[in-house]
Amino acid sequence: MDKPISGMMTKSVWTALDEDTVEKVEGLMARHHLASVPVVDGKGAIFGIISNADLLRFRDARGNPKVTCAWELCTFRPVEAGPATPARQIAGMMVQHKVHHVVITENRKVIGFVSALDFVEQFLLHEPSR
Repeated sequence: MDKPISGMMTKSVWTALDEDTVEKVEGLMARHHLASVPVVDGKGAIFGIISNADLLRFRDARGNPKVTCAWELCTFRPVEAGPATPARQIAGMMVQHKVHHVVITENRKVIGFVSALDFVEQFLLHEPSR
């Protein structure tokens, strides 16, 4: 668990632009079966994150997905870390901030993504057989 998160993170990450409509973000998440998506600005720098929970709250509030932009809905400044951050530290960040996803960045650009499910998978893969 003290290995860098770069060995565990998902390197192929779908992102949404801050100006994308919520409708477009919902389509992206549905097509790729995503629980959350990082939101980036026009230069590709991390801006925020949108989760399924955010979309549910938005729908409950009867927001208009055709006119509302991702930047209006996303959680600004998501929990992020660099690729050399130890996996144990990332797990601690998830617990401390009560989040299920951490965006891995380098120079503010998204280079990876790690979820709580990734940690469960690692646990199961490395659990001694009984």
